[in-house]
Amino acid sequence: MSFKSAPFFLTALLGTALATPLLAAEQTLTLPKGASVGVEVIEEFAFSDSQSRYEAILLHPTQAGGASHQLPEYCVLVANAQLTNGRIRITTQDATCIETHDAESAIFTGSFSAGAYAADGQYGLACDEPSCTLSPGQAFVVTLDENIDINAQDNPSAEINAARREADGEGVANPIPSDRPDPDASAENPRSVNQPE
Repeated sequence: MSFKSAPFFLTALLGTALATPLLAAEQTLTLPKGASVGVEVIEEFAFSDSQSRYEAILLHPTQAGGASHQLPEYCVLVANAQLTNGRIRITTQDATCIETHDAESAIFTGSFSAGAYAADGQYGLACDEPSCTLSPGQAFVVTLDENIDINAQDNPSAEINAARREADGEGVANPIPSDRPDPDASAENPRSVNQPE
C-alpha cells in the first residue's frame, strides 16, 4: 500500500462547506474550544502490534453524528494516530482550508489542536481486534482542545482575478491593440507602391 505525502494532497487541495456553519467573517476562520467536527481519513491505515503508530496522516471533513460545527468543504487536517490499550488515539496538529464565496476564495493555514472521540464519548476510537483499520468513509469526530482563530493568508490569484474584473475589458489588465492600417496598404511597404506583378 502506498501513502502519498502531505504536500501532495495540499497541492491538490490548493489547485482545486451536519450542523452550525463555521464562522469565517472578516477573513478569519473561527471555532470555539469544545467544538466538534466530522472527519475521515483520506487513505487507509492498518493498525497492529507491529504497526501501532502513524504520523502526519491526512483527514478531511465529512458528515458525522455528534458534530457541532463544520469545516469548509476544501480542507485538510494533519494528525498523528496511535493504537494504545484497544483504542486508536488521534490528535490533529494543523489545518489548511479554502473557503469560497461566489468567485472569491480565502486560504487558511494554521495550528489546529483537536482529539478524536468515539460515539460513546471516550477519547480514541475503539479497536477490540488484534488488528484494525481506519478507512475512507469511516466518519468520526474530533473535538477542539482550544479556540481556533486562523487569519486568511495572502492569495495572489484572488488579487489578480480582482484586478481583471475591475478592468472589465477596458484595456487595463488585457490591453486591446490600437487600430492600425493594413500593412499591405501602408506607404512604408514598398510592395504596395507601383510594384510590377
